Amino acid sequence: MLVAQMPSWFELIVNRDDLELQPSGGSNVNQTPLRTAADLVGAHDKAIDAAKRALRGSNEDQLAKPWSLLVKGNTVAKQPREIVIRDTFMHLSHHRAQLTVYLRLLGAPVPAIYGPSADDQTFA
Repeated sequence: MLVAQMPSWFELIVNRDDLELQPSGGSNVNQTPLRTAADLVGAHDKAIDAAKRALRGSNEDQLAKPWSLLVKGNTVAKQPREIVIRDTFMHLSHHRAQLTVYLRLLGAPVPAIYGPSADDQTFA
């Protein structure tokens, strides 16, 4: 299963000037399949650590510099890194919300996100 590791985007946004989604020579981003829960958790933890290092090593001037998203060499988005980082956090929240819907549809309990969910028996 190929899984997009969205937390890895933060390090990429801070430390690279762009991301080419469809480079002519093939992907320049590691897309190693993550096949087990342990692989997913390990990749997530590694991405979070890299994001923290990148953000701690940056400054306001660096985050104000433009970052570009390219497709087949064409710039489809160009914004200051600080805006792209904000949008990435919002995108993560969107996927978290999608996950709660899928959990509900599967009859699985929804974990606490911003506090206890209605599935938590201590929720009053």
